[in-house]
Amino acid sequence: MAEDMKVIVFKLGTEEYGIEVERVQTIERMLPITRVPKTYSFVKGVVNLRGVVIPVIDLGGRFSLPEAEYTDQTRIIIVTVSDMQVGFIVDSANDVVDLNEDDIETPPEIVGGVKAKYLRGVAKLGDERLLIMLNLHEVLNKSEIISLESMEG
Repeated sequence: MAEDMKVIVFKLGTEEYGIEVERVQTIERMLPITRVPKTYSFVKGVVNLRGVVIPVIDLGGRFSLPEAEYTDQTRIIIVTVSDMQVGFIVDSANDVVDLNEDDIETPPEIVGGVKAKYLRGVAKLGDERLLIMLNLHEVLNKSEIISLESMEG
């Protein structure tokens, strides 16, 4: 039987994306970001969150989407990937939905400008709404994780 899961819904541009709740540590308003030299362009730097230094990535930039202006809706979603905390900057995060594993279909080659390797699938929410589920292990591939680990305090 397929498992039920809770998913945090966030927006990048006009598309809605989802990350499983158990991977999300916290969702924060924008924090002061300290730039780090010689990193990928989508790595915005690090934040100090309650004494923990966490690398922060502009998720839209990671997917080569046009960079959005930060607003009062902009959020940093702190997730755990491969035993490491990473912050993803997103346009907004304001919803939690219940999904069943059966609701998630294999993604087409490109969805909303994002390559399929970064995606776990596309979930249908009702008749109108599609939710793009991220594959966090691909969003941060191994070499990127190694370079981000060297940034952690």
